[in-house]
Amino acid sequence: MSTAVETAALAFLLKSDASLAGAATVAGMSRPHFASKAKRVIYLFQSGAPSQIDLYDEKPGLRELQGTELPDSIRQGQRLTGMTATQESFPIAMSKYKFKRHGESGASISELLPYTAQVADELCIVRSMYTEAINHDPAITFFQTGAQLAGRPSMGSWLSYGLGSMNQNLPAFITLTSGNQGQPLYDRLWGSGFLPSRYQGIKFQSTGDPVPFLSNPGGIDDSTRERIVSDINRLNRLKFDQTHDPEIATRMAQYELAFRMQTTVPDLVDVSQETQSTFDLYGDEAKQPGTYAHNCLLARRLAERGVRFIQLFQRGWDHHQHLPQSMSLLAPATDRASAALVFDLKQRGLLDDTLVVWGGEFGRTVYCQGSLTIEDYGRDHHPRCFTIWMAGGGIKPGMTYGATDDFSYNITENPVHVHDFHATMLHLLGIDHKRLTYRFQGRDFRLTDVHGNVVQDILA
Repeated sequence: MSTAVETAALAFLLKSDASLAGAATVAGMSRPHFASKAKRVIYLFQSGAPSQIDLYDEKPGLRELQGTELPDSIRQGQRLTGMTATQESFPIAMSKYKFKRHGESGASISELLPYTAQVADELCIVRSMYTEAINHDPAITFFQTGAQLAGRPSMGSWLSYGLGSMNQNLPAFITLTSGNQGQPLYDRLWGSGFLPSRYQGIKFQSTGDPVPFLSNPGGIDDSTRERIVSDINRLNRLKFDQTHDPEIATRMAQYELAFRMQTTVPDLVDVSQETQSTFDLYGDEAKQPGTYAHNCLLARRLAERGVRFIQLFQRGWDHHQHLPQSMSLLAPATDRASAALVFDLKQRGLLDDTLVVWGGEFGRTVYCQGSLTIEDYGRDHHPRCFTIWMAGGGIKPGMTYGATDDFSYNITENPVHVHDFHATMLHLLGIDHKRLTYRFQGRDFRLTDVHGNVVQDILA
């Protein structure tokens, strides 16, 4: 299909795991900085901020304090959102859900998550996460890019830039979304920022072609399209030789990749070949494109095929009012599939080198927003402490890390900042977060900015 010159160009553009060519060399990174424990990441991002108090951070003492005012000594003048800043009262709302201890690790998990409870001994539950942003857009942007303001590369793009692809027939970074309510999801959340655009994430669609224009136009067969791509890229190559514009190089690579994806993607997204036992594990929703369960199953299939970074976004966790009503629907929909993914990866021998992460952009307040009863309450945004969990990929299993006060309001033990999380994730992939940099406008940028420490205590 390609001339020798074009083939050489594509070898440069489509970095293999072995060569790590291209811009990563600018950062002095011709190979991982040290032996990695993880080869890939599956990030199950729960957009809207799940309530840690109702899922993972049990606070039984709140039962006796139900409806009383949150003490000023606990709140400590914390900044409030516009949703509760005008409230005259901040009454404590206990969780209506029961917690039990599960597995040999004794992890305390809410009754809302019975399937997650079954894989408790595979999880490292981090209760002491904290962030700097108090509103959704900057907080989600911060988790995805290491900065609250838009414009920085997403973490999947950093990994694509630093480590390249393990399968030249698929993108190194793929995004899947589910849920039709909640905070908007912008393409910049999986964008490449100031990195060359070939490192941006590719969003798969749930209807029609997974990637737009993947199918041949009417009247065009594969051989004709191959010739078209080849001819277009010859013209692109002439222009590239004149200007050395990296975006021309990106177009060349994407044309070639899109052509190869025509044969790989249809098989990838065809879950009908999965066994009934797989659907028994994930649930029947896994057969329906666009659902969280379907995306979790696709994530396992992408992991099997060597995709480097797989990002799932599940919307709907923003529960300012009527939290129990909303969580009783959303938690079961995500619980089963998340746990199934962990179990499925383990039974296929993939969990050891796949880092799985579950969590949102911040937590929820112990005080109620809106009306308060035992059966009904809402919670506002809370950046000071919240819970995520991690599994596989070199993470120590069966442990709970960090602690919060009796109100799940302040961290009392082992705080973990977003930058620390990013540094730890990169470490597991064999990357020193201080050395993976890209020069832009006269400055060397990195995912962790000028911060971040690897959380050694949670490494296996």
